[in-house]
Amino acid sequence: MESTLSIGFGIFLMAVGAIVAWALPGLWQVEGANWTLIGYILLGAGALVTLFGIIMAARSGRSSQVSRSRVDPDTGMRVERTERRDDVI
Repeated sequence: MESTLSIGFGIFLMAVGAIVAWALPGLWQVEGANWTLIGYILLGAGALVTLFGIIMAARSGRSSQVSRSRVDPDTGMRVERTERRDDVI
């Protein structure tokens, strides 16, 4: 779930960056503020966050976890065993 959240946030940052870079300089001028540069920084940050989210989503899809439980015949106690596999392709 975290990866889909970061993908969505990255797309949001890119959209805000595009608006700030290309629409805001023509509408609103503030002395000392370079809206185009701020917009490009937001676009780059959004691209990085989106890329990171895609990488994390791809990584989490390759791991699996198997849990097994059984009763030990000698002691009568339940024994649980969990295996986790991270397949690196």
